[in-house]
Amino acid sequence: MHMLLVEDDDRMAQALATALTRRGHTVRRVVRAAEALRHAREAEFVLLDLGLPDLDGLDLLRKLRTVCSLPLIVVTARSEERDIVQGLRAGADDYVIKPFRMAELIARIDTVRRRTGTAPGQDGPGGPDGGGRRVRTGDVAIDLAGRTVTVDGAHVRLTRREFDVLALLAGQPGDVRSREEILDRIWGDAFLASSRSLDVHVAGIRAKTGRAGLVRTIRGYGYQLGELEDP
Repeated sequence: MHMLLVEDDDRMAQALATALTRRGHTVRRVVRAAEALRHAREAEFVLLDLGLPDLDGLDLLRKLRTVCSLPLIVVTARSEERDIVQGLRAGADDYVIKPFRMAELIARIDTVRRRTGTAPGQDGPGGPDGGGRRVRTGDVAIDLAGRTVTVDGAHVRLTRREFDVLALLAGQPGDVRSREEILDRIWGDAFLASSRSLDVHVAGIRAKTGRAGLVRTIRGYGYQLGELEDP
């Protein structure tokens, strides 16, 4: 892949570029947000630091998500829960905190590639359990093949991860999915240390659709697609 590395620390950038190049990727390193926006459309994957000299990385992430849907991992020293939640809600596919093991970051890149269809062996266009179907509950319509969601006929824009979670639940609407299964299927890690990510994405689905019952919590176990009443 052609990777866009947005990192202002020279040592970190060199280490990342070397590791990625050894795995056969090409890397364009930029330091400023303006450069990242200029080169985003040329890239296939983005690694984004949040501490940039010309713009806060979270603001850049939001800007990037208005122009492209590239797979993107935040790589940053910011470890506060607020920052992690904001990053995931802004559209990051994963959030890695410095310092980290290079092998872990590479594994997370590979997982995001599989989930976003940028690697061989990915799920079909409908996502996990998609099957190209459309699922309806109440006034919410989920197009698993087109990866779109409408509420009362109006399009709702979910992040890639939010849609993946919803698609997994909608693939078999009556089934209850455990937290471990969802984390394994979507994040590639059933014991993900930051499993708070799942809760953030579920909250995002509920907030953006305005349907709190769309994702039903099964206390102590996991989640299920909610059965909403027809309008």
